[in-house]
Amino acid sequence: MADQKRKQLNSRATRTRGKIKRVSTDRLRLSVFRSSKNISAQIIDDKEGRTLAFASSLEKDFGKGSDKDAAAKVGKVLGERAVEAGVKNVVFDRGGYIYHGRVKALADAAREAGLNF
Repeated sequence: MADQKRKQLNSRATRTRGKIKRVSTDRLRLSVFRSSKNISAQIIDDKEGRTLAFASSLEKDFGKGSDKDAAAKVGKVLGERAVEAGVKNVVFDRGGYIYHGRVKALADAAREAGLNF
């Protein structure tokens, strides 16, 4: 059963990354990683292979990072750091995760902080 869920997640991630490659047109990528206890996100320049901005619930200011509030804080901080780095337009790479709950909270907070996707 666990193997089937892993295959489904990998298939969803591959499908999502294929869509991102078709849509991106020189935009940077906002990549999200979610575990059962934490959430992190980064702005990646795929052409240069660099991370321009990063935020995680493991940082000192966030406390415990397993709820929507922590995800929203991560999105807000990431958006602020990205705007400081001069990034406005990105492509949202949810990495195969369903756009619901913590992933949605992070995306909404990043939009409010000034990112367009």
